Amino acid sequence: MIEAEDFVEVARRMGFRRYTGVPCSFLTPFINYIINDDALAYVSSANEGDALATAAGAAAGGERSVVMMQNSGLGNAVSPITSLAWVFHIPMLVITTHRGAPGIKDEPQHELMGRITGALFDLMQVPWEDFPADRAMIEPALQRAMDHMQKHQRPYGFIMHKGTVNAHPLKKNPVADVSARKALRMQFPGKDRVARSTVLQRIIRHTPEAGAVVIATTGYTGRELFAIADRPNHFYMVGSMGCASAFGLGLALARSDLQVVVVDGDGAALMRMGNFATLGSYGGGNLTHLLLDNEAHDSTGAQATVSSNVRFADIAAACGYAASFEGNDVELVDELLSLNGTDGPRFGHLKIRTGTLEDLPRPSITPPEVLRRLMRHIGSGF
Repeated sequence: MIEAEDFVEVARRMGFRRYTGVPCSFLTPFINYIINDDALAYVSSANEGDALATAAGAAAGGERSVVMMQNSGLGNAVSPITSLAWVFHIPMLVITTHRGAPGIKDEPQHELMGRITGALFDLMQVPWEDFPADRAMIEPALQRAMDHMQKHQRPYGFIMHKGTVNAHPLKKNPVADVSARKALRMQFPGKDRVARSTVLQRIIRHTPEAGAVVIATTGYTGRELFAIADRPNHFYMVGSMGCASAFGLGLALARSDLQVVVVDGDGAALMRMGNFATLGSYGGGNLTHLLLDNEAHDSTGAQATVSSNVRFADIAAACGYAASFEGNDVELVDELLSLNGTDGPRFGHLKIRTGTLEDLPRPSITPPEVLRRLMRHIGSGF
């Protein structure tokens, strides 16, 4: 058995200072130690997939990151592991607990995942080993993880068994209280909805290459942004649907000097609505979350979403965003991206029409190239 500081301090010396996750009783001492230390950073995510995407964004911003979760939630992280971290070649340390380990009595809901946790890592091509249970094992284990991440630029896993870490008390509230924050609300009614491409052109006008990053959600949004203007400060999300906002949060936290603009879609936002709460609590004034809502899964045949029944701006305001605009006039973008000095993230819900550009291309630059180009542009590295 080890103390929490035994692992965290070795990891700190190796550059790991950003932690994200969803708690497990096995991880409690570990999480408490991190939260108690003001020089370390912890984001308590709504689900494990968001935690991994936030860590990926922080890694893109130059922060070595650790994701922590119970193995019962590993399934929530499969999409961002396989279609974000793997596709874009983003290294991070993934610590998963081993509830329901064979031969150890546990709750029935952990039985199957307990049997297949290691096999699931194997299937996702994430090399792993048991979390070190002895102080002498910590540095060699972390060095193996570092060697893999530096060579392959992909995640490495540790599976933590029950009783590995001694108890450690929590000494402070890990989440800033934003409940008293009053969102700046504005309405932008218009006669007709505009095309996505019109909005993207307006976003480009407000996001100079120096000092701003635009993250486009998966589907037509990223493809249209590429077609209109392929710039080094653009990140085109592929796969990992719904993870653009979590990725943007991680990047914005790692790089407070950058203005980070996440261009989301209604289907993607609905898929991971819990991240609104995480962004509202942890996001700063350098993060803008713009939701382009055409009430359809446009790139898969324009099947309807339920967004016509959802008041996203109310949700954002209730989750602690510092500004929350809504409407169908593209001037919403001008006002939202011209705001200065907000003490938290900004949100815009803009209704647009369905459809896309004719002969819409796919990005000719590969996902790893997109990320490496962005990182070179903002001066970060793994």
